Formats: sequence, structure tokens, C-alpha cells
Amino acid sequence: MRNVLAMILAGGRGERLHPLTDQRAKPAVPFGGKYRIIDFTLSNCINSGLRNVIILIQYKSHSLDRHIRRAWNIFSSELGEYITSLPPQQRINQDWYKGTADAVFQNWFIVDDERPEYLLILGGDHVYKMNYKDMYSFLQQKQADVVVGAIEYPLAEASDFGVIGVDSNWQITGWEEKPKKPSPIPNDPNHALCSMGIYLFRTSSLHEHLLTDAQRDGSHDFGKDIIPAMIRKSRVFAYNFRDENRKAVKYWRDVGTLDAYWEANMDLVSVDPLLNLYDRNWPIRTDQGQYPPAKFVFAEEAEGGRIGVALDSMITGGCIISGGRVQNSVLSPRVRINEHAEVFQSVLMENVVIGEHCRIRRAIIDKDVTIPPKTNIGYDYEADSNRFTVTESGIVVISKGMKLNA
Repeated sequence: MRNVLAMILAGGRGERLHPLTDQRAKPAVPFGGKYRIIDFTLSNCINSGLRNVIILIQYKSHSLDRHIRRAWNIFSSELGEYITSLPPQQRINQDWYKGTADAVFQNWFIVDDERPEYLLILGGDHVYKMNYKDMYSFLQQKQADVVVGAIEYPLAEASDFGVIGVDSNWQITGWEEKPKKPSPIPNDPNHALCSMGIYLFRTSSLHEHLLTDAQRDGSHDFGKDIIPAMIRKSRVFAYNFRDENRKAVKYWRDVGTLDAYWEANMDLVSVDPLLNLYDRNWPIRTDQGQYPPAKFVFAEEAEGGRIGVALDSMITGGCIISGGRVQNSVLSPRVRINEHAEVFQSVLMENVVIGEHCRIRRAIIDKDVTIPPKTNIGYDYEADSNRFTVTESGIVVISKGMKLNA
């Protein structure tokens, strides 16, 4: 993989994840207690043998850039290895990135400097496990100019993605970008073959298409513009996603909405979660903060006594469950649950404090929020809607650092 340069697109606004993206880019949103969303793509790169990775950042990039420096400064520059974040350079014009293809085009000077034979384009906002080396081998086998990562997806949800048509050799014959009525896979009326937003190009075949696209008005997007144009002129194949998660069902999640984000976290605390975070053969790296072990205190089993307990939950370092109850929840570092508080089916991010006698249910509470004693959240839809963001399914979302009155 030494002749492959990876570019991770991490500059999206993540508007559907507001308010979690009010102060950070979507790839920097915490996930699973201790991780950031981008950690999964970066771990895939490391586990696949990639040693040259550039992260293209744009909006609200401070949190993401800081995380990259802390967690991913793991290579030796003396060996020509690096993982580095790159803000917009405005070398070509004064515009911000106008689309995924434009982001790569504006930073083509790096490709000219590095001269990689292959260019791997990845998104930084999906949760999955994938060995990109298998995709590389597939490109060599098919003698392709570009290979697109593809996954079977439920037909009812496929309109959010690029829908791919292929022949018996997996060469792409058709492409519909976010169609209202997606076409199903032959012999499978319930699924469509969808693009994962993962593209492996022969570098020599890509630059001409980016240059032509830059001279046109349009969305400047790989899915909408570049790939459909290349299908007509080049050998473009779909690579059927092979899941390193190794479960009965392939795991690939776009946690781009608040409900999807909450559901993906709740899956992690199930008895047999769809995403296996405990696989030693495919570790997920992140910033390992210097936190003390989680602590559970008070075991007053008499009626009315305080009991610090967590059931069916993920509790990270630095947390103190001080006479409260946590169930089916994910707690990031340094969360404190005070006496007689109850937390159910919730995601609590770093430095959240739950006051005495609080009841929290089906909530996402961002960093640095203190919930005053005797507060109820998730039990009165109308009252919650007056103060917080509430999704259609009733998930209550409290913004980072929000100040609450008793």
C-alpha cells in the first residue's frame, strides 16, 4: 500500500446532527463513549497498511484538528509516513470547498508532490470496518481505473445514496444519485446496491476529470459528477464491501442524523452488538486520555438507600457513579451520576454531571452540561421541546455547555 495516498474528506457541516455539530465538525463528534467518528476510518487505514493519510478539514475544524494531533501522531516522518490534517489552501481560487471533488482538486498540489500511483478517497463520517487492501487487490484483478465501495442497502433507505447498476463482472453500468425510486438489485427486490462514498482511483485517470469538472458549473461531487462521467470513458467497477466486523449482517453506518446516532450508540450496549469493538484483530484507535478507572460507590441496599450501579452500559475512565443508577447507556470520560439519579437509554458526553434525584431517559447530553437536582428529561415531550432539541422519535438533545436552571 506504499503507492497509495489516502485523502479523508472531513469538511462537511453535518447539519442533520445539529446541535452536536454546532461547535465541531461531524467527524469529531464523540461516539461509543471514548471514540470520535473519524477514528473508525483512520483505524481502517492503519489496519489496512496505509501510511500516508491526509485529512481535508474545513468548517469548525479546531476540535477535529486537535484530536488528530493528540491521537494520531503515531508515524515516523523519517520513514516518509504521516497522518496530517490540512485546512483549505485557496491555492486555485478564493472559494471554500464546493464539493467532494473540488476539495481534492484544490489540494492536487499534494498529489503532484507525492506522486502516488493510486488515490484512495474516503469519508470521515461513517462507522464501519474495512480492509482497503482487499479493494486495492480487486482493482488490480479487474485492471480498473476506479473502484467504488458498494454495499447492499434496504431499498426503503437507498434514496439517500448513489445507487449502482452492475453487470455480472461487477463493472458499473448505471448510476443514480439519490433517486426518489431506487432500482433494486436483480433477484433481490428489498435491497439496492449503494455507494459507500469510498473511491480508489488510478491517479493518472482522475486528474483530467477533476480539471474538466472544475471548469463547469455544478455540484463538483464525486457521486454526482465524477463517477458518472468516468463510467462512460473508463473501466469503473463496484467492490462489494467485505466487512472486517465479521458478523452475520454487514455493518456500515452513516450516523448523520440524531436518531441514527442515538440508535448506533444504543446498539453498542446490547448483549451481542452489531459492531464489535472488542476484536483484537481489528483494533479501533483513539486518544487515550489519562483518566482514572471508573468508580461505583455506595451500596446501601436497605430500602431508600443509595446504590451506585450500571447495567447493560458502557462506562469509560474517570466516571463516578455515586449512588445513582445507569442502564442501557453510554458514558464518556469524567461523567458523574449523583445519588438517587436514574439514567436510561442515554448518551452522556465528557464532563456531564447528573444531579441528585434526576430522571434522564432517551437523551443525548453533550459535553460540559450540569443537570440540576430533581430534573426530569425525556418524560414530558412538550416541556422538553420548549428547552431542548427533540427529534421525531422523542430523543432529547442538550447542546454542549448549555446552562440549565433548577
